[in-house]
This record gives sequence, C-alpha cells and structure tokens, in this order.
Amino acid sequence: MNKQMVKDSLVLFVITLVAGLLLGGVYAITKQPIAEAQETKKQEAYQMVFADAAEFQDVENWNIEDAVIVLQQAGYEKDIINEVKLAVDASQKPLGYVMTITSTEAYGGELQIALGIRKDGTINQISFLSLSETKGLGMEAKKPAFYEQFSGKQVSEFSCTKTGTVLENEIDALSGATITSNAVTNAVNAGICYAQNLGLEENEQGGGSDE
Repeated sequence: MNKQMVKDSLVLFVITLVAGLLLGGVYAITKQPIAEAQETKKQEAYQMVFADAAEFQDVENWNIEDAVIVLQQAGYEKDIINEVKLAVDASQKPLGYVMTITSTEAYGGELQIALGIRKDGTINQISFLSLSETKGLGMEAKKPAFYEQFSGKQVSEFSCTKTGTVLENEIDALSGATITSNAVTNAVNAGICYAQNLGLEENEQGGGSDE
C-alpha cells in the first residue's frame, strides 16, 4: 500500500512538473508578442488623444513613485499614473502631455485610460485602454456620448452629476453606473493634477465657468 502511494505521488509530481514546464514555455513564447501588442495599443491611444503630436518623448525626471506621492497628497489615492510622455509637434515644440492612468475604484475592479492634455490645461480627449464593467451600464463609458464630455474642457477639476450638467466642469454620469462614471472622472482629475505638477501655462489654465 505504501509503495503504491509512493508510486502515485511520483506520477503526480512528474505530471505537475511537466505541466509547469509546458506553461512556462508557453508564457515565454507569448510574453513578447503580448507586450508588443499592448505597446501598440497604447501608442495608438496616445495618437488618438493627441492627434496633432508628431512624437511622444520621455519626460525628464519622471518616475511613478513621485507621481504616487503627488496624487496621494491631492487625495487621489485610488488612481495611478503609469506613464507620462511629452507630446511635441514636428518642430519639437512641446504641445502637452499624454498619460496612462489606472483607476482602482471602478465597479469591475480597475479601468485604464489614455489622457491627452495640452500645455494650457485643455483636455484633448480620453481613450480606454481597459474597461471591464457591466454590459449596458458601465461599459457605456466607451461611447462618445460619455467620454467626449471631457474633450475641449479647460478646468481645474471635473465632477459627476446625476441631475444634468450646468457648469463647464460637470460630467453627466451614466445612468445606473455612477461608480464607473466617478472612476473615469477621478482618473481624468488625477491626470490634470499631475499635469499641473509637471507645469502648465498657469496664466491660461482654468478658465472654465466653475471657477
């Protein structure tokens, strides 16, 4: 009986080992293509949110740890700036910033957006890199009727409303998806906050009717 148990244990060990090696091999093979596909998707999103940019350059002294501190001090503890690039035109003139921002307060756990913000603080556009919300509710955030509310606005901070927008900084929340609406809005606000930290043209920024 003991010999049989040892034999069965050895067989199970071998099966587990082979399965682990196979999974490791598959991961090694697919890791690079997946990373390349994600990078391509991100670059396409950057171009979408900053269409007149010719190039996206590294931001001097940028690091994610400093961004975390800046956002936490401003109260954005559930938002992470994953990446920041400087958008420049064909003559290398700085136009603004593009960012990848992750919110951890979405109904589905996390969502991630690309944000384009000009040097004067005007939001170009946002684009979703990931969104796993409820179909027909939170997933409606991917429709222009919602996300285009941010475009062309120059405010210091947005806020969600369920009673219709009146002020420039107000975003009409999705029906039945207030959590998603707030998560997206706060992610954009986190981007505005960090862009201000990087340096906006303060003499021109913030001309919205909410001030």
